[in-house]
Amino acid sequence: MHAPVYQNALPLLIGPTASGKSAVALRLARQWGAELLSVDSMKLYRGLEIGVAKPSAEERAAVPHHLVDIREPWESCSVAEWLKLAESAIESARLRGVPVLAEGGTALYIKALREGLFEGPGRDDALRARLEAQADAQGLAPLYARLQAADPKAAAKILPGDRRRMIRALEVLELTGQPISAHQSQWGTLRADLKVRVVCIAPERKALYARIDTRIAKMLKAGWLDECRALLALPKPLSREATQALGYKTLFAHLRGETTLAEAQARICFDTHHFARKQLGWYRRFPEATWIEVRGDETLDALTARVAQAFAEPHTK
Repeated sequence: MHAPVYQNALPLLIGPTASGKSAVALRLARQWGAELLSVDSMKLYRGLEIGVAKPSAEERAAVPHHLVDIREPWESCSVAEWLKLAESAIESARLRGVPVLAEGGTALYIKALREGLFEGPGRDDALRARLEAQADAQGLAPLYARLQAADPKAAAKILPGDRRRMIRALEVLELTGQPISAHQSQWGTLRADLKVRVVCIAPERKALYARIDTRIAKMLKAGWLDECRALLALPKPLSREATQALGYKTLFAHLRGETTLAEAQARICFDTHHFARKQLGWYRRFPEATWIEVRGDETLDALTARVAQAFAEPHTK
């Protein structure tokens, strides 16, 4: 079976965590002779393995995976940096005549692939250090109030506790004299230089929660706690981005004696259910996506065939 060509678009398979999209993508990549592009902000980091459901060494040997294990866990990777690397991988494969299948669930990465990204002015270390010092000394409330006054549109989209995005918005404001919301006004329009064909697989809610709970139990049995111990023993602390990986903070708290393992597992399940709902809400904002409702008794072969068919057909909505 050959990879479908839909108006020269990049096929992108998305879905909530534990939906089975990685297994489908691996099967399709093998059938198409394609390489896989990971659209996952946590699979970037070395050392985060079990808890982020990273592809195994055998799977990576069978099918080349791009943007997996490219950062140390104490390093950062912005959306703009990721997009540049993704576009480079796509172009490299094109020049080699190899198809690429993108797969993942990170909403901002998906949005960036579809719409491009406002790059903005470069990082100003001195300015950022001053804003960081203000946040350390006064808390985030004064900075947030300043952002609300100067750029209410951006403030409405940034949580009062989101330090990183808040400081970036203020940095852009000071460097350009314009609010970041004005620079980002092109968002919501699909890019012309890279067409993306999006297919989303979505298990029924109750079945998805059961899959999540089963997977978390298997991760713990597979040594997730040992992985967390190793991360805590690293010479440098995890970056702010890496610490956002689901479940790790909760297991770190357990290892510090702040909660029982049973309590930690229940919390991770609850948080992951919430995250999956949030992902599905994000994906509804992609009107050109084709949705595939996963049946409870559906085999991997059957689901893969339906996904392949969806990629082969033009989107009609």
